This record gives sequence, structure tokens and C-alpha cells, in this order.
Amino acid sequence: MKSKTVASTVRALSLLLLVSATSAWAQHGGLPQERKPIHFSGLFNDYVPLSATISGSPYEMHGQWSMDLHPEFGTADFAADMTMSGFGRTPANATPPNAVDPTQPLVNPHTHHIKLTNVRITWDMIGCPPWGTPTLQGFQLNGTVSLITGNGSIGTFEPNPPQSTLQVCVSGGNDVQFSIPNSNMTMVFAGPAANKHFGPQAIHGVVRIAPTEPFGIFR
Repeated sequence: MKSKTVASTVRALSLLLLVSATSAWAQHGGLPQERKPIHFSGLFNDYVPLSATISGSPYEMHGQWSMDLHPEFGTADFAADMTMSGFGRTPANATPPNAVDPTQPLVNPHTHHIKLTNVRITWDMIGCPPWGTPTLQGFQLNGTVSLITGNGSIGTFEPNPPQSTLQVCVSGGNDVQFSIPNSNMTMVFAGPAANKHFGPQAIHGVVRIAPTEPFGIFR
């Protein structure tokens, strides 16, 4: 009985020493520290222009998006939820006939859910779409989408698994008084399929929630 008690005590002491050593190692940079993600979220509202290569265009797009950055790993996750619908056409005897009629929206309304998962953060705006009022600093995500649906199912325009790529840029003014560094968001889809539905143009949005302290290379 005494030998069993001693053995149990030795095992417990060994476990305590291992936990203490691991904790100390992590505190001194031996292991990555578990940190709360840096969170962004916002809205977007834009249009897909009339195009012979985009069936059913033009479309209007409205939705919300969110982003979690993990600067210690250099990665991020992005998600967007979108409603999308086309427009009606003027009658054949109208002038002009069969033209897009903005007074008849909500033709073929549908939804999309889009995700980027564990993609690399690029701490610059090289290749990001320009804004009418220039933005001065920002960062971007680029990667193959991990999810892209149409009304909850795999999008009919997308292979399974998804192959289309998405660029997401967050930008704004300098970090000075009367300016907001992280104020704008753009999404740009690229081939092989998604840009034939959403268009190759930038989809513009706004940042509603952003960190109040500097982060990443902007510290």
C-alpha cells in the first residue's frame, strides 16, 4: 500500500512539474501565446453591372461581413453573407424596349455565404482597388474560398470543392485626428467561376467594428 501511495505521489509531482515548465516556456516565447483574435465587421452594398458574360445581370448586392485576424500566426478568417437580386425589363413596346428597369428590382432573389479560412495576411495595399477618395494605409487577404453557396447549397457556378479566389482589402486614412485608418472594405472575385456571377469588379463595403489599438505591423 505504501509503495502505491509513493508511486501516485511521484506521478502527480511529475505532472505538476511538466505543466509548470510548459507554462514558463510559453511565457518566454517557447510556445505561441493564445490570444483573442482581432475582430472586424461591417456591411457592403454594391451592383454587378450589365454584362454579356454575366447571366441575369445587372444585380444588386447587400450583405454583412466579418473578419478575425491572428497576427501572431500571420493568418485570418473572413466570412460574408449576401442577398442578391436582378432587375426587370421594360416592355417590348417601350422606349427603349427590353431595357433594364431599376423600378422592377427583386428578380431572381437569392443568397450567398462566402468564406476564406486560415489565409495569409499581406500588410500592404498593392493591387487593391482604388477609392475615389484615396486611402492611405491598409492590408489584404488573398486565397481560395473555403465556402461559396447559392441559397445554402454549393453554388451552381462553382466547382466542388470551390476553386475561385477572393481578395479582401481593408483600408482607410492615416492614424491621425479626424481620420479612420480602417474604414473601408473591398471584395474582388477571380476565376475560374465566381467572377462570372459576381463580376470581376470590386464590391465595396464599410467597416463598422474595428480594433481601437494598433495591431500587426501598424503597432
